[in-house]
Amino acid sequence: RRVLLLGEGNFSFAASLCGAAGTCVVATCYESEEEVSRRGRAAESIQLLRERGAEVMFSVDCTKLKDRFSSEEREFDCIYFNFPHCGRKAGVVKNRELLACFFHGSAEVLTEEGEVHVALCNGQGGTPADQPQREWHNSWQIVAVAAGAGFILSNVHPFKAETIPGYKSTGYRSQDKPFCIEGALNHVFTRSTPLLCFTPMVCEVQLESQKVSFQVPQVLVDKMNRDFLELNSTHPVQTVKEKLTAELSQAFPLQNIDHCLSLLHQGHLNGVCHSNVFWITLSPEESPSTEEMSDGLANTVLYSQADLCRDTDKNGWGNMQEGYHVSKEYYLRPSLLPYAQAIIQRGTFLPGTLHVLSGPVFRKCLITPYSMPVFHEMILVCTVKRGTENSCIQMLVNNIKSSICSLQQTVSSFKLSISLWEAMSFETPELNDFATFESQLSKIQYFICMEKDTSGFCEKSSCLGITRTAHYDLVSTELVFVFASLNLDLLAMLICGISDWRMLWTSDKRFLSQFPRGELRLFKSFSLYPPSYVHDVSFWVPDGEQFDELAFHTIARWVSGETVISIQLIDSFQQSETGRKSLCYRLTFQSCDKALSRQNVAEMQLLFRKEINKHLGVTLR
Repeated sequence: RRVLLLGEGNFSFAASLCGAAGTCVVATCYESEEEVSRRGRAAESIQLLRERGAEVMFSVDCTKLKDRFSSEEREFDCIYFNFPHCGRKAGVVKNRELLACFFHGSAEVLTEEGEVHVALCNGQGGTPADQPQREWHNSWQIVAVAAGAGFILSNVHPFKAETIPGYKSTGYRSQDKPFCIEGALNHVFTRSTPLLCFTPMVCEVQLESQKVSFQVPQVLVDKMNRDFLELNSTHPVQTVKEKLTAELSQAFPLQNIDHCLSLLHQGHLNGVCHSNVFWITLSPEESPSTEEMSDGLANTVLYSQADLCRDTDKNGWGNMQEGYHVSKEYYLRPSLLPYAQAIIQRGTFLPGTLHVLSGPVFRKCLITPYSMPVFHEMILVCTVKRGTENSCIQMLVNNIKSSICSLQQTVSSFKLSISLWEAMSFETPELNDFATFESQLSKIQYFICMEKDTSGFCEKSSCLGITRTAHYDLVSTELVFVFASLNLDLLAMLICGISDWRMLWTSDKRFLSQFPRGELRLFKSFSLYPPSYVHDVSFWVPDGEQFDELAFHTIARWVSGETVISIQLIDSFQQSETGRKSLCYRLTFQSCDKALSRQNVAEMQLLFRKEINKHLGVTLR
């Protein structure tokens, strides 16, 4: 294990580390050997290092490491830089610049899975780990500086000098004097996976008797064909599904019917606004061109409300086989409920058996903490005799609740509070868009909700699932069909303590490595205190047009690669003379798993301004 130590003052830290078994130490300092040797105990530490086979180097500039080490010497497993400082009374700006150059230099000599350790005095880092925490502008902003070189903060812990044999700090105001290291912190950085650069993606599916292809909307490119629910998957979403169905099978005969579900629907679901679905234009003979895909809203077809009026059945769902549709116009499935309905109408459901359908569904939505443009839905369907549906719902919900609580308690001692809310008393604005969308599909009897908690996961009540009933007289006049719909992604987040839905879709292997096959564990984030950046955008809305806020949010999603976490309207006014309306929005950027730098965000903001002008016709201010 090759370890590089930079900026050593008297080499006392290097000397203590050199004794570790299996460690090859390269200890360096910025000054010449003559200057360093005049410091107390430095000559003694240098001699000890050399006797133990360590390499000692002088006049090493931590910002130019590539120039100092040949290509054969660069593969360091760990780099230490304790208490970096420009010297004397250098301010926070100069020290940020020093760190920025250091991180860029370190990236060139570090192994792919190597670590960079930076010890800072209390308050300098600017993270919540500092107690007290300095104001951001008055700190060294270490997480933002490191992000510029592709690093994320993966661990932070106290720098305990008393546990390091022989260690003594030196260098106070560039003198051979100690400085205060009480409350100092060691920051451990690792490489981030790169920000995604999306390329056009064509998806081929079987539709009835022919294979068809379509270009995937840009915002979903990294989320298609991820196969979370495959049998050999170790993803927590799949594990939650497996364990939940295993629990339910103790109370009901159970049958899975996932194998025949198409990604595409044709026609329209009653009550669902056309702008909430991802419309797709099929290309049976040839794929769309790359040029067509270059804009983020390719394949999004808009229709008026009048175009989308259609017949519905008495349960409030649009008929899959009949009603208005545009030729060759399809959309990515926003729900699995119509599949359950179609199977029922074919008479292939077994009475008394709990039938299970699951798979990803796709919905356009505003950017909020628990709003997901794609998630994995699980539909449970059971047929019972008329008059017994309420007891069936209660039995099903009680089993779902007990199963979720049982799974969660295997991971954490925190006790969940899950309740059943009647739809008539349900306050939709207080919950997530999952409940809002589901209530558009058909009449809902109950919502399965996670109550507010103090764990930090759920700041307000959140809907995990819904239940409803339906009658199909053409199938049977004596049977009632009971449905339950669950959001598997939210359940996985709840059980494993994952606070950000985007983490479920990360490409970083450190996520799945925490979930061995068949195990659910409490998730430990590998990117701590990620930096956030705020940008405002103001513009004039086209005269006489209603501003499409959903399209505005969708553009922000794909332009930023899902790094926009909040969009707030902060100002709105209308000119009395012309009637023109101006809006000003504030966008907050933050990544939960990747290094996101100021430069990255500035480029995203410029592209966002260009795209909203192109697609929404706004005039930028």
